[in-house]
Amino acid sequence: MLNVSGLNAGYGSFQALFNISIKVNAGEAVAVIGPNGAGKTTLMRAISGLMPVKSGNIDMEGTEVTKTPPHDIVKLGIAHVPEHRRLFPRMSVEDNLRMGSYAPQFRANFNKRLEFVYSLFPRMQERRNQLAGTMSGGEQQMCAIGRALMSDPKILLMDEPSAGLAPVIVQQVFDLIKKIKNEGLTVLIVEQNVKQVLKVVDRAYIIEAGSLKMGGTSSELLGSSEVQKAYLGM
Repeated sequence: MLNVSGLNAGYGSFQALFNISIKVNAGEAVAVIGPNGAGKTTLMRAISGLMPVKSGNIDMEGTEVTKTPPHDIVKLGIAHVPEHRRLFPRMSVEDNLRMGSYAPQFRANFNKRLEFVYSLFPRMQERRNQLAGTMSGGEQQMCAIGRALMSDPKILLMDEPSAGLAPVIVQQVFDLIKKIKNEGLTVLIVEQNVKQVLKVVDRAYIIEAGSLKMGGTSSELLGSSEVQKAYLGM
């Protein structure tokens, strides 16, 4: 479904990614893990068109994403749940969800998608008239995920969904990711909570200092002595 090949990207003269190649197949949940500053968020921003690519290719079902205007990338079936959620705090939950179906081709299916999101996250239906900024961190994360799902994406990009949340809420967020995966949705997730994320994804890649260090199935990485020492404190 999504193929990233030889990707080089950065900010101005600073290069953050060096020759990154990853693949996400339909129906898979794939994680990108690594330390702070490794380039994980840069990768997600490059895929969703939020930053320019210096060289390399991003192919989404035969369409070159790097040649697609940023505002049209969501039409390819790519939806991005950004780091820190980025909700509209003074808008209601339902109005935040409505923003996920802003493009004309998504508006006709608004009610159907809203019903789907509410079936996944019943709490959002309970809070639909509440201002998004007044909810807990976990509830805001549900809303951010729901907003992305409103465009009926083929692949969901999730950037650090557990960041800044209390441990008990972190577990709830990973339960949500399991639920989304069980719905058959394709997910690419960036996450620092290595142990938790490897329990819910099929495969993972490790990025360090902007370069791809290793990749494999979640069980292979959980069993790797290198991963255990560097990321799991074992």
